[in-house]
Amino acid sequence: MLDKPKRDRRAERHEATKAEILDAAWAQVRAEGLAALSLRDLARTVGMRAPSLYSYFESKHAIYDAMYAQGTQQFVDAQRALYPLPDEPLDALKAGMRFFVEFCAADAARYQLLFQRTIPGFEPSAASYRIAEESLAEVAELLTGFGITDPEMLDLFTALTTGIADQQLSNDPGGDRWIRLIDDAAEMFYEHTTRRAERHQLGRTTR
Repeated sequence: MLDKPKRDRRAERHEATKAEILDAAWAQVRAEGLAALSLRDLARTVGMRAPSLYSYFESKHAIYDAMYAQGTQQFVDAQRALYPLPDEPLDALKAGMRFFVEFCAADAARYQLLFQRTIPGFEPSAASYRIAEESLAEVAELLTGFGITDPEMLDLFTALTTGIADQQLSNDPGGDRWIRLIDDAAEMFYEHTTRRAERHQLGRTTR
């Protein structure tokens, strides 16, 4: 009988402590604000001294980066759970836009970390940002399936969704004042892109 591989209990404890630190960091920024992350308070919460945190994360920005990766993966997983989307393009756009805005509105601190530049000097690492790029590529693929291939229209779509999310979080947290506008915004976007495609096609046939 082959020996079972030995568990690396030290590595398991290390990862468990990192996860505990991240959970505490999320709790802190949700209570105090994203920029208010305090290593001293964070260490106290998990029962260690502040210098001990550097055994798990090399800097405060490294903690933010791990939080960014975690939050972005949550977004990707939730986005993929939407599939299959409705076959009708407009209905699919409404569903996708509603998902994004409601995901953002559910957690202001996570929204700020993932979609705004709130922390001075912080940039997500290449590995963490790659998760966000893959998510955006999926949105571009969705639009392409509806015949919307212009990169500017992807920019417009993300501007609309983040704009609604920002207004909702900034001016009516916990409410639905801007969430109620999602269907109207999706219809405006779809009508604009449809007419734009028709003009483009007309221009090609008249040359």
